[in-house]
Amino acid sequence: MKIKVTADSTCDLPATLQEKYHIDLVPLIVMKEDEEFLDNVTITPHDIFQHVAGGGSICTTAARSTSVYQELFAKYAGDFEGVIHISLGSGFSSSCQNAFIAAQKFPNVRVVDSQNLCCGQGLLVLKACELAEAGTDLDEIVRQLEAYIPMVETSFVLDRLDYMAKGGRCSMVTALGANLLNLKPCIELRNGKMSVGKKYRGHFDKCLASYVRDCLLDREDIDRSKLVLVYTEIDPAILAAVRDTLSQCGEFEVVYEAVAGCTISCHCGPNTLGVIFARK
Repeated sequence: MKIKVTADSTCDLPATLQEKYHIDLVPLIVMKEDEEFLDNVTITPHDIFQHVAGGGSICTTAARSTSVYQELFAKYAGDFEGVIHISLGSGFSSSCQNAFIAAQKFPNVRVVDSQNLCCGQGLLVLKACELAEAGTDLDEIVRQLEAYIPMVETSFVLDRLDYMAKGGRCSMVTALGANLLNLKPCIELRNGKMSVGKKYRGHFDKCLASYVRDCLLDREDIDRSKLVLVYTEIDPAILAAVRDTLSQCGEFEVVYEAVAGCTISCHCGPNTLGVIFARK
C-alpha cells in the first residue's frame, strides 16, 4: 500500500532519515522579538542561541494553522492511498488539533497525536515509515502507532535553566537555586506531559554519564533495535564522553544522532542532551 508519512518539524529527525523515507515536515513558527520565522527553514537553533547570548529576549514557538495542514494533505491525498501525519503532542501545541481539523476533509488522511516531542515523536515517525514500507495498511499503521506511543521513553538533561525561566517554564528563583547548587535536572515525558525527574549534581559531563547509565543499565525491557542520541549545541568533548558511556550500556542495532531543532532549543538552551528509545 502506498502510504505517505508527514510530521511536524519538532520530530527533529536527521536530514538523512527525512530523505531516505521522503518525509515531509511542517515547520513550526518561531517568534524572535516581533519577527516570525520557520523552524529550521528561516531560523536555526544557532541563530536563537546567538540572539539570546547577545542580550535578546527568549524566542517562542507557535502552531501552524489548519490551512497549512489542509494544503499539505491536499498535496498528497490524491496521489497516495493514504497519508499519516505524526503531530507534536497535543499537550504542547495546538498544531495537533489543527491537523486533526484539516484531516477531516480527506477520507484517506490520518493524524496521530504523538503525545511526545523531539525524537520521541521522531521514533513514531520512523515506525510509521517502516510499517508503510512493509505494506501495512493505513488503519493498521495507526493502530500499531497508538500501541507504540506509551512505550517510547523520552528524557533529556539540561545544563542550565535560564531559558526555561525566561520562557516562563520555571521561576527565576528555581533557576538561580539550581545554578548555585550546580544541579542539572532531567526532564521526562510521561503521559504527554513534561515533569522533572532526577536532579544530577556536579560537572555536566559526569552528570550526563550518570544519566545515560541510569536510563540504560540493568534494563531487560528495552527494545534495542534503535536509540536516538539528541542534543543542542554542546562541547564536542562532552559529546564524545557520552558516546563512550553509551557504548558501555549494551548493544543497539542502530544509534542515530540528531541535533535538536528550534522548539527544544527555544525552551532548553544549549548543552541539552537526551537519549530516546522504546521499551519492548
